[in-house]
Amino acid sequence: MNTGRLVFSQLMDFLPMQDFHRCVARYRGNHKVKSFLCYSQFLCMVFAQLTHRESLRDIEASLRAVAGKLYHTGFRGQVSRNTLAHANQIRDWRIYRDFAHRLIEEARSLYADEALAVDLDATAYALDASTIELCLTLFPWATFKQGHGGIKLHTLLDLRGNIPTWCVITDALTHEIRLMDQLVYEAGAYYILDRGYIDFARLFRIDRSGAFFVTRIKTNTAYRVVESRPVPVGSGVLEDQLIVFTSRPKCRRYPDQLRRIRYHDAETDRELVFLTNHLDLDATIIAGLYRSRWQIELFFRWIKQNLRIKVFYGTSKNAVKTQIWIAISVYVLVAIIKKRLGLTTSLSTMLQILSVTLFEKKPINQLLTTSLNTDLLVENPNQLKLFS
Repeated sequence: MNTGRLVFSQLMDFLPMQDFHRCVARYRGNHKVKSFLCYSQFLCMVFAQLTHRESLRDIEASLRAVAGKLYHTGFRGQVSRNTLAHANQIRDWRIYRDFAHRLIEEARSLYADEALAVDLDATAYALDASTIELCLTLFPWATFKQGHGGIKLHTLLDLRGNIPTWCVITDALTHEIRLMDQLVYEAGAYYILDRGYIDFARLFRIDRSGAFFVTRIKTNTAYRVVESRPVPVGSGVLEDQLIVFTSRPKCRRYPDQLRRIRYHDAETDRELVFLTNHLDLDATIIAGLYRSRWQIELFFRWIKQNLRIKVFYGTSKNAVKTQIWIAISVYVLVAIIKKRLGLTTSLSTMLQILSVTLFEKKPINQLLTTSLNTDLLVENPNQLKLFS
């Protein structure tokens, strides 16, 4: 079926185009546009992400070098850096945010049966944020602190498949805690948070939603032990207690009992103290869930290492958000392709292969099969991996 078709064209076949056009129509993206439509803008930016282009001039030169093949991949009209820069500056970034969420829905359904790192049937999420540094000279709107600029990417990661289910881009001064107010918590799900998210009124809202949280307790938290439970020998669990807060402000914010678990991590030789509102789950599973929070740290490092979200093709807020959302779309699209084709190749290797073969004519499933590329690609052992 794919004989004679360009790899780039085959990649785009995995996009739900009707949904893309709905997103464009919702924000009137093609209003008064004659030639360089939103889809052409999207293709240019996807090409730039997959091939690691450094600038608009680089994108223009690279695409013009294969001008005879562009029509067959969906481009309409000649690609110009000025036209692309103008599109990134004025076309509503929410078009690409909404489309990324549509891809996320598809990816989550594909990875719904993926196993967690712990034996648990429920859904588990990790919530965290990462700062993307910007130069204040080029991005004067991105004020941070001490003369530095930046923006912050807040993400809720589904640990079944490492799919970002919810993302928000804010200025770098916005505290992570404030974004908890925007979340709609899923009953029965687990939310893994670091200590930066500890706000007991907000944690109590998670509890009232029928969901569970796992975090680490702060060392200066005053509490009273209500019950001490026996712990299995050799499990790493040192203490398993039910507690209530003794501080009046904390009692008002969180009046119910909580569970405190002191755990020794043999791998790192560290002692960790967890806090959760799940009073019955095995303590070792609680510890394993918190260990899984590392996946969101890996996600942030992976996209910064493998996609273009540290060097931007435009300096306006709209251009920056457009580029980040298209980068997230590329990440999710590659994850969808991996699952739909039943590939065992890592995402990093897939991106490496695609970066040099987009305009070749070869069936994509054959191109990305690990057995055909083991002799062609020697992976860097320090390369971050997801879906390995």
